Amino acid sequence: MAGTTASGEARAAGGREQRVTKQKVAVATALDELDDFVSTQELHRILQDRGASVSLATTYRIVQSMAEDGLLDVLRTDDGEARYRRCEAHGHHHHLVCRRCGKAVEIEAPAVEAWASRIAAQHGYTAVEHTVEIFGLCPECSAAVAAEAADGAR
Repeated sequence: MAGTTASGEARAAGGREQRVTKQKVAVATALDELDDFVSTQELHRILQDRGASVSLATTYRIVQSMAEDGLLDVLRTDDGEARYRRCEAHGHHHHLVCRRCGKAVEIEAPAVEAWASRIAAQHGYTAVEHTVEIFGLCPECSAAVAAEAADGAR
């Protein structure tokens, strides 16, 4: 979380101050320790397993607030579920996501940025935002799928 003041408040990326609570610290710590995207329900289950006293509703509120403040990346699955992750990259970026295991790789895509700007300008749009997520199988899952297919063919 951003810097903490003497009054126990932290300044979020958007500039507003927020109280630092033990629930927010628990959520932020858990997210810091995860490598892949996680749903709010999965995050809540992790918090419960760790003995953290955070309700599901509070977990939802904290995660939503962190996402709004730009502290988390949000990924929408095919069924519309939001999944969250702390990202290493601090600027605009995209993700390459494994459909099988959920592993995500952060990528920069200058060609996508140029294309989005060009298309928006052609149609007179301004203040444009976009999200690009690429889904596939990571090398490990590709190998596992191939091995499973070979085993099934025997």
